[in-house]
Amino acid sequence: MSVLWTGEALARAVDGRFGGPPPAGITGISIDTRTLAPGDLFVALVGDSGDGHLHVEAALAAGAAAALVHRTDTLPEALRDDTRLLHVADTFAALNALGRAGRARFQGRVVAVTGSVGKTTTKEMLRIALSALGPTHASHASYNNHWGVPLTLARLPENAAFCVSEIGMNHPGEIAPLAALARPDVAVITTIASSHIGHMGSLEAIALEKGSLFGALSPGGIAIFPAEAPHADLLADIAVAAQARSIRFGTGVDAEARLTDLALASDGSTATIVLGGAATPLRLASPGRHMAMNALACLAAVAALGGDIAVAAKALSGFVAGDGRGALRPLAGGTAALLDESYNASGASVRAALSVLALLPAQRRVAVLGDMLELGTFARAEHESLNQSVRESADIVYCSGDMMKFLYDSLPETMRGGYSADARSLAPQVVSALRPGDVVLVKGSYGSRMRDVVSALIAHQAAAAA
Repeated sequence: MSVLWTGEALARAVDGRFGGPPPAGITGISIDTRTLAPGDLFVALVGDSGDGHLHVEAALAAGAAAALVHRTDTLPEALRDDTRLLHVADTFAALNALGRAGRARFQGRVVAVTGSVGKTTTKEMLRIALSALGPTHASHASYNNHWGVPLTLARLPENAAFCVSEIGMNHPGEIAPLAALARPDVAVITTIASSHIGHMGSLEAIALEKGSLFGALSPGGIAIFPAEAPHADLLADIAVAAQARSIRFGTGVDAEARLTDLALASDGSTATIVLGGAATPLRLASPGRHMAMNALACLAAVAALGGDIAVAAKALSGFVAGDGRGALRPLAGGTAALLDESYNASGASVRAALSVLALLPAQRRVAVLGDMLELGTFARAEHESLNQSVRESADIVYCSGDMMKFLYDSLPETMRGGYSADARSLAPQVVSALRPGDVVLVKGSYGSRMRDVVSALIAHQAAAAA
């Protein structure tokens, strides 16, 4: 493994001191001993999930080259003077300082991605597309919050050509400081939709918050956003105020990056990307119009970076949706299938998932839906508004959660497969009702724990295959 940070550079970046001679170098950065690799710096963060200082001993025993700490009273006495400890005033502030230093030394180009839905998928598409053009570093999983963004930048190899940073929010004022840390050359907004509207209050407020990503662009930077999004004109005005150039993407003639000839099928999509006066064919293995739109946003960013669109589009043909975000799995010994959309949910993403369910060949299409969260006073109306899409796409429906009960009760009795207050108690109903020829969509917000249903279905598949 190559050295990511020398010990001396690390100490300077975080304004810290080692208890002895600094290590020659560290090869990675970890905040979790379960995934820590030998040679990593372990950062002992303190937060809702606990105090990382309680895991310093385990991190060092697992081969960490150093541990970033701001207290030693919880450590075994023999470790308190360990030369591998890098002492700072506050580990979270130090992680942010290390992220700033990682961004400051980076000479490549940075793309930042936000949006109500599609952030992680678009980020992963950018990882694949840009990797075909040069060494690319990107956020791990959905590391898009107050610790995920600085961690991504702190892990950024100095010699990479591209960095892709995902930036999220669920309250006002969260994007701007993260965007200022990333300082993107290209900023992408995937969508403006009702996710987190309970905290934000309106779609306009969501657009303003997402648009604050553009405020971190340097003059001449490039702002990419959907032409058909609610308050697209507001996003355009924010880009102008930032002295950024805009690229709007969509299907209309006024979009600078345009998707045409879209053909949707159960095994993926084909389309043509019209961008900069050139037409480029696109083939995706992941089905759904939303996947094609995410790919369009990705290729618009590649164009903004001056990359080869044809090479990037060819690379995207290998993109496969991840677990919880549209992955397809066999069930019942291969006689049925699972469409795993369990990671998160909003009105827009549920409709997109249902549209994919409708594309898939099946004897019976089963929708298993859990509550969409963070909708506040809009919650009941948002859930009931799914009625038409559900009726058009599914044959039978299972629901869990207080708000999904309103949707469930609004459906014809012939479509109601079962309801339970929570996903764990719903899972046995879904498993016991599974038939050959079924395609089962599982969708809900992360806090609704629809992964419990997925786990039960996967366990059933393992038993069938044994």
